[in-house]
Amino acid sequence: MSSISPRAVFVTRETDYELLLARHATRGQAKFFLETRGQDIDLLEDRHRRLYTTLQAGRAAVPSDWRQAAVKRADLDRFVFGPEDVIIVVGQDGLVANVAKYLDGQPVLGLNPAPDLYDGVLVRVPLARLKPLLPASVAGAAPAERRTMVEARLDSGERLLALNEIFVGHHSHQSARYRITCGDRAEDHSSSGLIVASGTGATGWARSIMEATQASLPLGNEEPAVAFFVREPFPSIATGTNLRAGKLAGAQLAVTSRMNEGGVIFADGIEQDFLAFDWGRSVLLGPAAQTLHLITS
Repeated sequence: MSSISPRAVFVTRETDYELLLARHATRGQAKFFLETRGQDIDLLEDRHRRLYTTLQAGRAAVPSDWRQAAVKRADLDRFVFGPEDVIIVVGQDGLVANVAKYLDGQPVLGLNPAPDLYDGVLVRVPLARLKPLLPASVAGAAPAERRTMVEARLDSGERLLALNEIFVGHHSHQSARYRITCGDRAEDHSSSGLIVASGTGATGWARSIMEATQASLPLGNEEPAVAFFVREPFPSIATGTNLRAGKLAGAQLAVTSRMNEGGVIFADGIEQDFLAFDWGRSVLLGPAAQTLHLITS
């Protein structure tokens, strides 16, 4: 057992109020900007205060012999997480997905600063429960879920992880050409791309695709499987539409790019953080070996 004391790492993102001040320099200028558009800065200030009030209360709940650190979403790719860390996410559900790919089994506790605004599917630890849950999470005694994640591994060795889904297609979301292989089935496609989703992601982007196509593929949050969905496949002499959805359990989906330029792979909707996927490159997609260790209550 490590002799290093646990470290509570608080993860937040800039509030809308902070982003507005960064753009307009002063509160007065920001207020004027919003008023010219019929909006009220008081609403954004209130959300800002609620987040930082929750953050302050969360930090006060950390055991006195623990270390603490804080990191913003924009700095996650430069922050070094340690095996003794306990991650406390303060904000929206999407922030849990943002941090999940940088972790390797560390427990994650989500605090929802605005239950009337955010669904709280992933940020669901009541503030009053945080103090006892922190040591319990280190001891492995806290209620938790091991949520399945999605992995994309390119032929170049590059790797991408996602809690919700991975997108493969053209950066414009228009026509993407590629060859898809699942088991002993293969097909050339022209479509608006495809996604591979986990059980967590099945309630988001994948859900809208399933509702539009009536391709229902139930996935449990902890089920070691993912599902793929082709978006708007176009039938032609050279392309088909038969291989458009499927469940991957103990298997991988292979995709080979037929795009001269503009092909991309990105995770959890972060389009600016992409891997290039141009002609001839191939990628394998399936369930990741690592999971999100989400403390549930």
